[in-house]
Amino acid sequence: MPRKSSDTDMTPFVDVAFLILSFFMLATKFKPPEPVTITTPHSVSADKLKQQDAINIDFDSAGRVFFSMNVKLNSDEPLKLALIRNINQAKNLGLTEAEMLNFKKSTIVGSPFSQLKQVLSVDPIHRQDIKQIGVPVDSTNNELTVWINNAIKTFEGHQVDYMIKGDNNAKYPSFKGVMDALRANDQYKYKLITDPKAAPPGTDLYLERQKKSK
Repeated sequence: MPRKSSDTDMTPFVDVAFLILSFFMLATKFKPPEPVTITTPHSVSADKLKQQDAINIDFDSAGRVFFSMNVKLNSDEPLKLALIRNINQAKNLGLTEAEMLNFKKSTIVGSPFSQLKQVLSVDPIHRQDIKQIGVPVDSTNNELTVWINNAIKTFEGHQVDYMIKGDNNAKYPSFKGVMDALRANDQYKYKLITDPKAAPPGTDLYLERQKKSK
């Protein structure tokens, strides 16, 4: 009686694998490069950032301030478009629908309102090629106040965190301008983003973490 071959034709499986790989390559949205590099100070905090509704304020060593927003749920993505539409109307910027959609793709901006149209006319992937001078936060023209005010209205009914990430070499005026913008909107609670490091051996925090790890 002839024996049947036990070999399995793997061709269909290979085809399916390539189809799945192609799907993920086409469906994946790559994160646009950030227009600013920030070296955060160290801290012994063990708290980790979570995906949440948040207003992000970053400032680099040169004092440039950048604004962005996060949404926790994909269903809340339209809030990003709502924010830029409110800003466009409030400041009469004359933004086109395409420019506002570019903001929705990447909400990171670091320019005065007078230059925002030029920045948003560029796809977020190439936005790093534009030299952004930062959102003004000086005492005579604190435009960050306007961004925060409109973000609060946009996020109405949401629990929002204010996340501040400052460069380790940032100058005091930038930080003061950010604090002034928050206070002007009656926001006094915020979280500082730092670079985590281990607690020094022998400290109370070190001993507490040792107990929790056992």
